[in-house]
Amino acid sequence: MTEPRYGIYARAFLGLMGRDARVLRRDFTPFLLRTLMNPLLFVFVFAYVFPRIGQGISGAGHSQTFATVLVPGLVAVGMVFQGIAAVALPLVHEIGRTHEIEDRLMAPLPIQGVALEKVAFAATQSVIAALVVFPLVYFIPATHVAVRIAQPWLLAVVLVLGGLVSGAFGLVIGASFRPQQVPLIFSIIVIPTTFLGCVYYPWSSLGPIRWLQVAVLLNPLVYLSEGLRAALTPDVPHMPLLAILGALVVVLVLLATAGVRAFLRRTLS
Repeated sequence: MTEPRYGIYARAFLGLMGRDARVLRRDFTPFLLRTLMNPLLFVFVFAYVFPRIGQGISGAGHSQTFATVLVPGLVAVGMVFQGIAAVALPLVHEIGRTHEIEDRLMAPLPIQGVALEKVAFAATQSVIAALVVFPLVYFIPATHVAVRIAQPWLLAVVLVLGGLVSGAFGLVIGASFRPQQVPLIFSIIVIPTTFLGCVYYPWSSLGPIRWLQVAVLLNPLVYLSEGLRAALTPDVPHMPLLAILGALVVVLVLLATAGVRAFLRRTLS
C-alpha cells in the first residue's frame, strides 16, 4: 500500500530535524558559548558590578530593581540571538557559498516545508537558550530579583511563540542577505533590535517619548520582552496579555510568510 503523501512529508520533516539535532549535539559547546556570552556580560556588568561599586540604575520609574526589569529582557535577547544564529548565518552561507541547501531541497518535502523546518528547529534552540540563560540572569545579580511565575501556561505559550518568531526572523534575514552582507546583519538589524526591544526597560516607560513608543512596536523583540516580563515578573509594568499574544501571532505569520517567500525566491532563482 502506498504511503500517504503527508506521511512522507512528515517523515522527511522529522528526518531534517534529526539531522540538525545531530549537528547541534556535535557543536553543543559553541552553541552554549554563543547563547551565554552576550546575556552573561550584560547581567554581570549591569546587575552585579554596578550595584557592587555603588553605581545605581533606576528601575524605570517603579519600585522593582533594575535586575528584575532586566531578567525577562535578557532571556528574550538570548532567544532572538539564537534564532538568528541558528537560521540566518548558516542559511546565508548554505545558499550563497557552500550550496548545501541543494541537499536539503532533494528531500521529499515541498520547498516551503524545508524553510519551515529551519524555523521549527531554530525555535527549539531558542527555547533551550531561554532555559540556559534564565539561571544566569536570576542568580548572578547582586540585588534581589523578584521573579514570580504566577501563570505557567503563559510562560509556556510565550516561549513557544517567541521561539517560532525568533526562527522566522532568522529565516527572513538569512534568505534576504548575501555572504558579503553578513556584517550588515549586526550593524543594521541585531544591535538596533536589541537596544530598541524593551530589554532594559518596560514598554510603558517610553510614554514620555511617544513617537519612539509607537515606533518600537515594529520590533518583534518588544513583544517577546513584554511577554516574558508578564510571565516572569508580573509586578513590573507590561503590555496587556491579549495585546502581547495577539502581536506575537501576527508577527509570526508576517515573518514566516516573508521568510518563506524570500527562501523560495533565493532557492528557485
